Amino acid sequence: MSKAKNFFILVGKTLREFFISFGKTCKKVFSNPKTIAGFVILALFVFIAIFGKLIFPYNADTDVANKYLNPSLEHPFGTDWLGRDVFRQMIAGTSSILEIAFFSAIFTVVIGTVLGIVSGFVGGWVDKIIMGITNIFLSIPSFPVYLLLAAIITIDTPISLAMVISIWSWAGLCRAIRVQVMSLKERDFIQICAVMRMSKAHVIFKELLPNVFSYIVINFVMAMRNAIMASVGIMLVGLAAYDPTNWGAIINAARTKGLINPQNVAILMYPLVAIVIFQSAMLMLANGLDETLNPRLKVM
Repeated sequence: MSKAKNFFILVGKTLREFFISFGKTCKKVFSNPKTIAGFVILALFVFIAIFGKLIFPYNADTDVANKYLNPSLEHPFGTDWLGRDVFRQMIAGTSSILEIAFFSAIFTVVIGTVLGIVSGFVGGWVDKIIMGITNIFLSIPSFPVYLLLAAIITIDTPISLAMVISIWSWAGLCRAIRVQVMSLKERDFIQICAVMRMSKAHVIFKELLPNVFSYIVINFVMAMRNAIMASVGIMLVGLAAYDPTNWGAIINAARTKGLINPQNVAILMYPLVAIVIFQSAMLMLANGLDETLNPRLKVM
């Protein structure tokens, strides 16, 4: 009975320390106005992605008799060349865009971080192999490869599209993490771990990873930002299956229908403005996190 009691007391103390530490970190992070602004805009996009379809359900049926209607209370962004509500199209496409960005950032960060730590920590022939592969991915331009893939396959799920995007996104992060790990290996606290014969798992997860965690978080945010533009570009070249609610598909369709028509220009501008707002929010969030978590960039 006493052992069980001591166990629960230990668990309680651990959870208490975790929440206290988490609260201090959140207070520190959200003391930066850039972080607050970026997070609020991101939260708005997430809210729209989750509840937007319920509040503004999208009807994919065409109604040519009501094409190119001007903005109104019923159709805030007007209708397109097939009479579909552009505002509801944008709302419906938000969830897939954020899903692609989120999973692409996860794949990018996991691959880049794991390979970067292994390359920098192990060194030797392992480092040479990983850096050789990294240099190949850094030297091959992604756009011609996307064009080649578009002629061979069609991607029909957001997760598979995120995986394709992350293939050309992890290499830069991997190299940066490797450099930081190689620098940390020379620090006294890592040398002490070696003298004390601590396990490699302890050194990696208890010493190295916490010291690069802030950099990983910042790159996760930036990877989401970059994935948005990549997904739009992939949709434009036809690699992904056509989805009329995808922002890239809306841009491409409006461009194809002719920008001589001012209404097509307006339809094209809505997703472009949404992309600019999202990317600006991600940039503010990343800069705010960097200023807060990176001791070398702290504002005095």
